Amino acid sequence: MPQGSTLTVGIVQQTCSADTAANREKLAANIADVAGRGAQLVVLQELHNSLYFCQTENTDCFDLAEPVPGPSTEYFGRIARKHGIVLVCSLFERRAPGLYHNTAVVLEKDGSIAGKYRKMHIPDDPAYYEKFYFTPGDLGFQPIQTSVGTLGVQVCWDQWYPEGARLMALAGAQLLIYPTAIGYESSDTAEEQARQRDAWVTVQRGHAVANGLPVIAVNRTGHEDDPSGQTRGIDFWGNSFVAGPQGELLFCAGTEETNAIVQVDLQRSENVRRWWPFLRDRRIEYFDELARRFRD
Repeated sequence: MPQGSTLTVGIVQQTCSADTAANREKLAANIADVAGRGAQLVVLQELHNSLYFCQTENTDCFDLAEPVPGPSTEYFGRIARKHGIVLVCSLFERRAPGLYHNTAVVLEKDGSIAGKYRKMHIPDDPAYYEKFYFTPGDLGFQPIQTSVGTLGVQVCWDQWYPEGARLMALAGAQLLIYPTAIGYESSDTAEEQARQRDAWVTVQRGHAVANGLPVIAVNRTGHEDDPSGQTRGIDFWGNSFVAGPQGELLFCAGTEETNAIVQVDLQRSENVRRWWPFLRDRRIEYFDELARRFRD
């Protein structure tokens, strides 16, 4: 745990290109920026090494995957060690031939792997064909112990599900963290875009309130073309944010590339949970049916 109750969080919201080496170099510079401003914990966006390749189903894209540990954990581990930070990365994991995961990896201050989380909920929608690429996670909802606190890390589509946030909280997470890649299909109306973006923020602020925990959501930004030409591509909406344990917004980015520093008071969760003891009052003896697909 850091000294005192305040944790300095750095977030990096950036555009990506087809040049993975250039993306990593850009990430390294942005991480150095927030670390130089005092960040103890730095969170990156989902699948930050490349373009968001899931807009199409293309077996060649599996060449982007790598083992964990592997080249990226070594690369970002050196960065974490250089700056003395805990770093949350998001990687395309090659577990075995034909077996791949969307995996968040947490690197400790010494560059070692503190833990990893494999994305549990996998979408399959136009321009988000993730089921073609990713096997659902099998590590459960287990927080990762680090020198700056216990991190409840999930990935993107997981952020819509209150069950994952709750299970992380019940296992002792002090922060809920969501690397993300979400945006608009370019033909959506401005009104529909606003509804989608507001729903995304609202549901995660709800996780903060329901569990009395801060939430960190870091999204990518910029336009990425659909290689197939079947859609107009995705405008990733950015709007990365940090919410406190009552859902209060501590920081919210716009759509531009952003490096930000946010102060998070970890002690506030203790106080909020005393005022609003949701965990105390849960009627767990009646929740068995939550494990059913539907109450027919």
